[in-house]
Amino acid sequence: MKAVRIYAYGGPEVLQYEDVPQPTAAEGQVLVQLEATAVNPIDWKIRAGLLREMMSFSFPLILGCDLAGTVVQVGPKTSGFAVGDAVYGMPRQENGTYARYAAVDATDIAPKPRSLDFVQAASLPAVALTAWQGLFSAGGLEAGQSVLIHAAAGGVGSLAVQLAKVRGARVIGTTSAGNVEFVRSLGADEVIDYKAVPFEQVVSGVDLVLDLLGGATQQRSWQLLRPGGTLVSTVFPRPVAPREDVQATSMAVVPDAGQLAQITELIDSGKIRPIVGTVLPLSEVQQAHRLSETGHVRGKIVLTLADPD
Repeated sequence: MKAVRIYAYGGPEVLQYEDVPQPTAAEGQVLVQLEATAVNPIDWKIRAGLLREMMSFSFPLILGCDLAGTVVQVGPKTSGFAVGDAVYGMPRQENGTYARYAAVDATDIAPKPRSLDFVQAASLPAVALTAWQGLFSAGGLEAGQSVLIHAAAGGVGSLAVQLAKVRGARVIGTTSAGNVEFVRSLGADEVIDYKAVPFEQVVSGVDLVLDLLGGATQQRSWQLLRPGGTLVSTVFPRPVAPREDVQATSMAVVPDAGQLAQITELIDSGKIRPIVGTVLPLSEVQQAHRLSETGHVRGKIVLTLADPD
């Protein structure tokens, strides 16, 4: 089968599109024939070696967190899925989803939303789960509260805006000028062009900050929280609250089929929608990584898979 592997840390040029042995489903697993996967920032951070002190990997390594495809084999003592089922998810195996086939734990995937094609479905698992867990599991966001979402036009941010609105929160998003109307179309109540005005001059007293950027943006965000408010960060290093009356929480997304099922219901009922920015074949993964590393991508970059002619 075709897959993309890395044999060492480095730039996009270390991504090798090549033939590798096809896996088989072990106990508790299913084998999925992928139609699409997606690029997440963690992919190129792992590839570049930026996370080597926090996460250890063995080479050669297949990257990738997201999948959408069809079950073609069910492993022993595995229930819940049958051959032919269309699924999507974020598996936890070390070797990832930049491959035509992936053997994954059945507990990490869910039926694909009926209203989506495979490309749209592949764009969702990692970003939707990150947004869900950041807003609700770690952030405790409730109806009537307010949330500031940084990088609101990106993969996680665009889903976070929609999920927060469905929950009944007041949503404020930061983005660049070219994405202001796009973020507003997702349901944001207020959108700030961070290059035109410092966000801390126009926002105050929010219940939650979802920090997808870290660095100076994170440091400027503490003053916006009300007493008792929370900042949830998805980036390293772990945030440290500079005030005793606010909370700092760090989170790393984990697979959760139950949460995916709830996300599926919201999608099929039309309450949220995937945002696909760029679609490329898996063979052009180097270009996809370069694009992702710019940090200026609207929605998700999706990689399509097909058997070579």
